[in-house]
Amino acid sequence: MDKKKVEQHPFPPLFDKDSRLLILGSFPSVKSKEMNFFYGHPQNRFWKVIASIYDDPIPDSIEEKKRLILENHLALWDVIAECEIVGSSDASIKNARANDLSEILKNAPIQKIIVNGKTAEKLYIKYIEPVTGIKAVALPSTSPANAAWSLNRLVDVWKADLLGTEL
Repeated sequence: MDKKKVEQHPFPPLFDKDSRLLILGSFPSVKSKEMNFFYGHPQNRFWKVIASIYDDPIPDSIEEKKRLILENHLALWDVIAECEIVGSSDASIKNARANDLSEILKNAPIQKIIVNGKTAEKLYIKYIEPVTGIKAVALPSTSPANAAWSLNRLVDVWKADLLGTEL
C-alpha cells in the first residue's frame, strides 16, 4: 500500500468578478496534479456534466475548461489546501488544512457554494463552514468511484441545482 505523504494544493482557484456559484471538490487527484488543473482524470464526469448543463461541447484543453467555467459565472476550487493522502483516495485524507475562501468571497458575488461529493461536504462542514458561516449544497460526486450514479442522473441533479440559482 502507498504511504501517506503531505501534499500541497498545486494550483489556484478559478474565478472572476462575475462568478456567482462556487463549486468545491475535496483535493486534486493524482491526474489533476499532473495536469495542474481541476478534474484531470479522464473518467471523472465533471466536465461532461458541466458541458451538458450549459449545452456546450465537452472541453479538452485547460483554456476551454476555464472558458466554460467563467462564461457561466462559476468558480472552482477545493476544500483542502494541504493534507496527508494516499494516491487519489479521498477516504485516506488525514491532517487536513482548509483553503482560505476569503479571496474568492471578497472578489466575486458568490451566491451559493456547492460541494462535489460526500467527502468534500464532510470536510467543508468541519473546516470551512465554521469560518464563513455559509452552508454548502452537497451534490453527488462526479468521481468515477461514484458508480451508482449514471452520467444522466448526475446531469439531472446538478442541472436542477446549478440552473435553479439566479445567475
